[in-house]
Amino acid sequence: MPVNSFDDYPMSWKPKKELLTAPKYRALADLLADDILTGKLPPHTKLPPQRELADYLDLNLSTVTRAFQHCTQKGLIYGITGRGTFVSPNAAIDIAIADEKEEASYIEMGIIKPLDAFNTETFTVMEQVLRRSGISLLDYSYPMGTPYQRAAAQKWLAHFSIDVSQSNIAITAGAQNALAILLLTLFRPGDKIATDHYTYANFIELANLMQIRLVPISGDKEGILPDVLENHCRLQQLNGIYLVPNYHNPTGHIMSQSRKEALAAIIRKYQLLAIEDDIYGFLLEKPTLPLAHFAPDHTCYICSLSKSICSGLRIAYLTFPTRFAADIRRGIYNVNVKTASLNSETAGELIYSGAAQKIIQQKRIEAAARSEICKSYFPEIAAQTLGFSLWLPLPEMFYGTDFEHLAQKHGISVCHSHRFLVGDADAQQYLRIALSSPNSKEELAHGLSILRDLFTSDIHEKSFCI
Repeated sequence: MPVNSFDDYPMSWKPKKELLTAPKYRALADLLADDILTGKLPPHTKLPPQRELADYLDLNLSTVTRAFQHCTQKGLIYGITGRGTFVSPNAAIDIAIADEKEEASYIEMGIIKPLDAFNTETFTVMEQVLRRSGISLLDYSYPMGTPYQRAAAQKWLAHFSIDVSQSNIAITAGAQNALAILLLTLFRPGDKIATDHYTYANFIELANLMQIRLVPISGDKEGILPDVLENHCRLQQLNGIYLVPNYHNPTGHIMSQSRKEALAAIIRKYQLLAIEDDIYGFLLEKPTLPLAHFAPDHTCYICSLSKSICSGLRIAYLTFPTRFAADIRRGIYNVNVKTASLNSETAGELIYSGAAQKIIQQKRIEAAARSEICKSYFPEIAAQTLGFSLWLPLPEMFYGTDFEHLAQKHGISVCHSHRFLVGDADAQQYLRIALSSPNSKEELAHGLSILRDLFTSDIHEKSFCI
């Protein structure tokens, strides 16, 4: 029994001591993971201090520290220097795709929906494809795509200055599928991949599932800083780097061509495998050359149609160096068998008919209009916003609240920056606000007005403490 009795001491988490079998750090980590994933420990719950927990369980402090480190690597908890350790908001819930709730009474500004009102054009083309090709699209043939579909992919990639042969293109079931295939086939458990300090939440989860370690690299308004990346390369063995260069999710930064060239030089020097996720590149009227242009032998480039054309089409084009061709084909065969031919054929028809470019132009216009609305509510922050989302600093008075819960109680759904966090938290906290998800510009304006009013209301109303 510990020197100090904790029987009546208020602790946010009291694991059962009798369940701590050897090795005890692993048993403690499993108990913590189970209580998080089953909802017993809600998001943002502050965990007991490690020393306090060690006294309560009569364990060495190093055992508790090791258990916490294990859960941190799995994305279940996060630490804030000087404030403690908390349950991650994305530990037990999936934020990328949510079941539609017709009865929901809030405005969706958390999940980024890609202006789904423009899906009618895709539906029309899909009907034409079905009438023309019908049952021939419903078998196992052409697992890597037909010559027509791969030629369409090649034509589309040329818009983004990607010039590769068809043999270096794979058609996947969306960007998420492409990321999973790359991590599964080209990396191993324990490998280290450099990322931005805040990055795509589902990439974090994929890495956690595959036991791949993400290493956060400091950045500025253009993203990862080359000198910081190189310092990390000197100090430890990095296997890869994950980048979202255009309208980065969640921060919205845009990487200049000179920054890409500088990063490419480091990638070549240290033989890193780069994953370039260009999910929002279509929003740029004149995109700069991609990272893949400067490090073609080290870069796998992903161009998804989910945000640019239609989310439900689930099509992305993945390019890769020839040396990875066999591994990636093997991954696609064993993960997908094939990407649905109806979707691939519809994508090809949209590209060759010019409908895809028409949809993109309409989305650019709508995104610009929504950005203008945003500027009227948050003018200083939104001045450079032209993307589908806004990275909004959270006022310090909210740092001790479950702001997502608070916002939803007031009628809006938003995402806190902890969902996108790799490593330790910054002193500053943020919200990612999806500008493209409300059903109309009027609904967007209403949601932004609620958020602005929350920011300026009295602190005593904000009683959802973590």
